Amino acid sequence: MIGVLRLAGGIACAVCLSQFPAFSDQYVQRLGGQVDSLARVVQEFDASATRAGLSREEALADLSGSRFRDLHQDDMRRAFTRLDHARADLAMLRIASPLERMALPHRLRDTETLAATWSDFSPAIPVTAAGLWAAGIGFAGGWLLIALLSIPFRRQKQHLGWR
Repeated sequence: MIGVLRLAGGIACAVCLSQFPAFSDQYVQRLGGQVDSLARVVQEFDASATRAGLSREEALADLSGSRFRDLHQDDMRRAFTRLDHARADLAMLRIASPLERMALPHRLRDTETLAATWSDFSPAIPVTAAGLWAAGIGFAGGWLLIALLSIPFRRQKQHLGWR
């Protein structure tokens, strides 16, 4: 029975993990689009500040005094932070192979991009080397997980004199 559970756990994890390379490729493509879009917003803000004779921080400070201006200031600060994080994540994800990205789940942190990627993602049979390797790693991980989870039940079985 435990052998069947290990096999099922291995297959389930193989199927799930085999999708990660394709999903991460789509995420990287979307994140690149987000970086381009945010960079355009930041460039326009900085250009407006320069034309007004202000630094970025001075322009942000000037965006205060009313509810709308305070909210816009917060939005721009979030855009600057999001762009910095997205650029750093994109640089790391682009140099990593699809299998190496499995060790970088913390770089898939842009929640808007992650949600959009997930909503459009359609699982498929992996035919790339990365997809097949990911499936193999998933199978081994799932098999091992079920094997580890079954240890307490084996001891109980031996203690009760079952074979």
